[in-house]
Amino acid sequence: MPVNLVATPAAELYPVPGVRWGIAEAGIRKANRKDLAVLLLDDGASVGAVFTQNRFCAAPVQICRAHMASNANQGQGVRALLVNTGNANAGTGQDGLSRAQATCSSLARALDVLPEQILPFSTGVIMEPLPHERIAAGLATALTDAKADNWANAAEAIMTTDTVPKAFSTRIMLGGVPVTITGISKGAGMIRPNMATMLGFIATDACVSQALMAQLAKELADASFNRITIDGDTSTNDSFVVIASNQAAHAPVTSLSGTEGQVLRAAMMDIAQLLAQAIVRDGEGATKFMRIQVEGGKTTDECRQVAYAIAHSPLVKTAFFASDPNLGRILAAVGYAGIADLDQTLIDLYLDDVLVAKNGGRHAAYREADGQRVMKQSEITVRVVLGRGEAIDTVWTCDLSYDYVKINADYRS
Repeated sequence: MPVNLVATPAAELYPVPGVRWGIAEAGIRKANRKDLAVLLLDDGASVGAVFTQNRFCAAPVQICRAHMASNANQGQGVRALLVNTGNANAGTGQDGLSRAQATCSSLARALDVLPEQILPFSTGVIMEPLPHERIAAGLATALTDAKADNWANAAEAIMTTDTVPKAFSTRIMLGGVPVTITGISKGAGMIRPNMATMLGFIATDACVSQALMAQLAKELADASFNRITIDGDTSTNDSFVVIASNQAAHAPVTSLSGTEGQVLRAAMMDIAQLLAQAIVRDGEGATKFMRIQVEGGKTTDECRQVAYAIAHSPLVKTAFFASDPNLGRILAAVGYAGIADLDQTLIDLYLDDVLVAKNGGRHAAYREADGQRVMKQSEITVRVVLGRGEAIDTVWTCDLSYDYVKINADYRS
C-alpha cells in the first residue's frame, strides 16, 4: 500500500486550456487496460524537457532529443506527445528507433503535422520490440477520446507497477488573471532519476517564452524529481516535460527572476514536488516515507551526496522497514559518501526530534526505545548535521521491504 497517498479525484484536476488528453486500450502488453495516451497541444505552445542521464537511453528518449532540437532549429512547435506503457522500447537498437519513428509518423499523419512535432515516450519492459502496429491502430480511439478534462485517465494510462495514479492541480493568479497548473507522473521502481522521474508531465496555460522553457524544466526537475530515490537505479526512459499553452490573458513571462516568473515557478514547483514525492510514497513495497535532510555542509552538492548515500543503503532501508534502530548504519553511510575531509567528531544525527548521535558518538541521553518509536512511524525525518558550513539539501526516499523483491522478481510474468 502507498504511504499516505490516495488518488486525486478527477474533479480536482483542472483542465488546462490548449491541452487535451486522449486515452486508448491498445493491448501493448496486456489486454483490457489503458496503455496509450496522446496529449494534443494547440498551436503556439512552449515546451521544455529534460531526459535521463543513463547513457543506455531508450529509443524514444533519443528521438525526443532529436525532435526538440529540430523544432528549435526550424522555429516550429511541439503539437503532440505520444505515451505508451507496457514496453520501454529500450535496449532495442536501430529497430527500436525505427519503430518509435513509425509511431510518430502515424500520429503526425492523423494530425497533419510533421513527425518532428511529435514527442514519443515509452515505459515498461526493456529489450522487447515495440508493437508499433498496435499503437498505430489505437490512435483513432485515443484521438476521438481527446478532451481537456482527461487528466485522471491519463495518469492511470501511464502507470506500470504504480498502485495509485499520480496527479495534482492548482490555480493561481498571474498578472491579475487566473492560471491553471496540472501535472501527472508515473514511477514506483527503477527510481533514482538523476534528472526526473520515469515519466512526468506538467502543463499550464500561462504565457511563457519558449526561450525560458529549458531553464524552467531543469529548475523544476532539480528541486523535485532529482531529489528522490527508491532503489538507486536510473531508468533508461526518464523524461520530464513542461508545457505552457500560452492561452492565459496576461503579459508573457520572460524571466523566472521577475515577480510573475517567481510566482509561476513556485506554484509549478509545488506540483512537481508533490508528483515526485508521490512516486516515493508509492515505491514498490514501500511502508515508510523518509526525508533525508543533510545540513551543515560546505555545499549543497556534498549535502545531497551524503543524503543519497544514506537513501541508497540497503542496510539503512531494511532497518527502517523492520523499525530496527540499528542507526550506526546511517553513520557508516555518511562516512562512505565520499567527502574526503569529513570530520566525524563534528557530526550529529537526529531521527525527527530525537538526538541519536552527538559529535560522532552515541548521545548519552539517547535510548533505543526513542529511536524505535520514531522508526515505527509511516513518515520519518533523518537529519544529519555535518558541522562543515551552512549548506543544506534534502532527498526523499522509502524503506526496502520483502514486497520490493517479490514485485521485481515477478515483473515480467
